[in-house]
Amino acid sequence: MFGVNEELEFRPVKVALLTVSDTRTFENDSSGDILEDRIKGAGHDLTRRVLLRDEIAKIRQQVEEWIEDPDVDIVITTGGTGLTGRDVTVEALRPLFEKEIEGFSVIFHQVSFNSVGLSTLQSRACAGLARGTFLFLLPGSRGAVADAWDKIICFEIDSRYRPCNLVEIMPRLSER
Repeated sequence: MFGVNEELEFRPVKVALLTVSDTRTFENDSSGDILEDRIKGAGHDLTRRVLLRDEIAKIRQQVEEWIEDPDVDIVITTGGTGLTGRDVTVEALRPLFEKEIEGFSVIFHQVSFNSVGLSTLQSRACAGLARGTFLFLLPGSRGAVADAWDKIICFEIDSRYRPCNLVEIMPRLSER
C-alpha cells in the first residue's frame, strides 16, 4: 500500500524556489506564488525565493550557491523548460546533475497528459540530484506547477509517504 502514513512524524525540508522568466516580476509570478503557498502550506521551510531572467550563467550560479547552502535541501525551479530559444533552465542545470531522476519526468508527463493532452510534449520538465541537493525543474505555467506539486513532489518530500520517499534517503546522499 502507498500513501501518507499520518501516524509517522513529519520532518520539514528546506526549499529554495527559483522562477526563471524574461517577463515575470514578483508582482505577477503566479506560478512562483502557487509553489510558495503549497511549500509553506505543506509545512516545509521556504528558505529562499529568487526570480532571474533566462540566462544560463546566472541560473547556474544561483543554483550552485544553493547547492552549497546548508539551508537548502531542495531546489524547485519554474520556467525555462520549454522548447523556445530563451528556454534555457534545463541547459543551465542538467550539467549539475550527478544523477538524473528519470522517473520524475516520466510521471510528470503522465500527470500532465491528463491535464493538457499531447501538449505535454512541449515540456522538458526533469529532476536530478546535485551534491546532495534535489533539483526539480518545472514548466512556468500555473497548471504545470500545481500538477507537479500536488501529484508528485508533495508526496516524495513528505517523510511520512510510504513505501519510501526522498526525505528518508537524504542523510545517505553523500555516501561514497
